[in-house]
Amino acid sequence: MTTISKLRLGVNIDHVATIRNARGGDYPDPVRAAKLAEAAGADGITAHLREDRRHIRDDDIRRIREQVTAPLNLEMAATAEMEAIALRHLPHAACIVPEKREERTTEGGMDAVRGHDALLPIVRRLGEAGIRVSLFIEPDPRQLDAAVALGAPVVELHTGAYAELSGTAQATELQRITDAAIYAESVGLECHAGHGLTFDNVVPIAAIATVKELNIGHFLIGEAVFSGLDSAIRRMRSLMDKARADSQGARSA
Repeated sequence: MTTISKLRLGVNIDHVATIRNARGGDYPDPVRAAKLAEAAGADGITAHLREDRRHIRDDDIRRIREQVTAPLNLEMAATAEMEAIALRHLPHAACIVPEKREERTTEGGMDAVRGHDALLPIVRRLGEAGIRVSLFIEPDPRQLDAAVALGAPVVELHTGAYAELSGTAQATELQRITDAAIYAESVGLECHAGHGLTFDNVVPIAAIATVKELNIGHFLIGEAVFSGLDSAIRRMRSLMDKARADSQGARSA
C-alpha cells in the first residue's frame, strides 16, 4: 500500500515578473516574492525562463540561487541555450516543458515519445550535473514510459485540461490523472502535477496519494492582488494538507 506523505508545494513566481515587466524597472521583484513564498510555506520555487524573456529574466535566476534557500525548479525548453543556463546556475531541479513563442502560457504536455532523440542528451547532461530532471507531460502511459526510457526521474502531469473542464468531463480527466500517477509510481517515477490549479479544484488532485508535489503560480499571484501572497499561499497549503489528511483517513478506514 502506498504511504501517503506530505504533499510539497512549489510556488511559481513568473507572473510577479510579468507585472514588473509591464512597466519596466525592478518592481515588483520576483525574488522578494520567492522569499515571501518560502516564509508562507512553499517547499520550493518554480520559475520559467522563456526564450523571449517575457517574465523571468536571466538575472532573476541568478539572484534566486544566491538569495533564496528553498530549492529552485527551473522550467525550461529543451534548447542548447537553456541547457547552458541550467548547467551554469545548477538549480535543484529542471522541468523540461514545451514552448511556443506565440502561446500565452504552456498549452499542454510535451511529447516525450517523438522527442526522445532530442531530449536524451539534455536529460543525461542535466542529470550528470546533479540536477533533478522532470518532464512536463500529459497523463498518458506512453509518455510515462518515454520518461523512463529517457532516464528522467520525475514527471509533472499537466492538469490544465482538468482545470478547464467541469462535471462528468472533469471527473473523467481526474481519473486519467489518477491512473497516470499510480502508473508513474509503479514504473519508478516521482510524480508531480500542475497547471491551472486553484482553491476550487486543487483538492481532488492533492488527494492523489502518488502525487508528491504540486506546482502552482498564476492563480496564487492573481489571488495575492486581493488577499496578499502570504494569505494565498497559506490557504492553498491548508487545502492541500487537508486533502492529503482526508485521503489518508479514507484509506485507513
